[in-house]
Amino acid sequence: MLKKFFTAVGEYMMLLGKSLQKPQKMRVFWKLFMREINDLGVNSFGLVVFTSIFVGAVVAIQMFNNFDASSFPIPPSFVGYATKAVLVLEFAPTIISLILAGKVGSYIASSIGTMRVSEQIDALDIMGVNSPNFLIFPKIIACMLFNPLLIAISIVFGISGGYIAGILTGNWTTNDYITGIQMYMPNLFIYYAFTKTIVFAFIIATVPSYFGYFVKGGSLEVGRASTQAVVWTMVFIIISELILTQLILS
Repeated sequence: MLKKFFTAVGEYMMLLGKSLQKPQKMRVFWKLFMREINDLGVNSFGLVVFTSIFVGAVVAIQMFNNFDASSFPIPPSFVGYATKAVLVLEFAPTIISLILAGKVGSYIASSIGTMRVSEQIDALDIMGVNSPNFLIFPKIIACMLFNPLLIAISIVFGISGGYIAGILTGNWTTNDYITGIQMYMPNLFIYYAFTKTIVFAFIIATVPSYFGYFVKGGSLEVGRASTQAVVWTMVFIIISELILTQLILS
């Protein structure tokens, strides 16, 4: 088991070494890059917005209930601040990245895996094309550039969801909520959130690519590789979050 793990790590690092090279033809790279932006980023926009609005509303309501049940008087404006802090620190970068790991990760693993079992990757190698660079590098750049934008959108719509919850429930006023949002938040929190996002984006692009690239067998194995890719991507996201939290916030 341990030997198999270290073999996989070695294969993953060698695959990264081949992927992170200058593209052979920049015109082809930019065409692939724009396609990946659409497939991996733009197509996830609706899911991110929908999830963020409802979770933002739930977070705001839970914050109000906790503050209201407290034995110490807490100003209603802190509902807005607490909602913003939760969204920036944890929900937007981490939970949305885990959701993207399921949606984007399975797509990457299955698309590359299908090319492997249909021998399209072998054909690229025979033609002298650096297949890891051709297939994986555009995905890495697309995820690392577009995922921070998705996280920023998630924060905005999550805060908007809390605002809508206040209007519908009447538990806090609009002025109180806006006052809470405007409260000072350390710039370190923003730096922490987007640093995590970039690291998570790299994991989301590369780990499923590894499982898809080295799949063996037929369509059934492609499905299994997609499942393994999502599971291991989530595992590495959680582990990397622990490490980054210790390094940045401690």
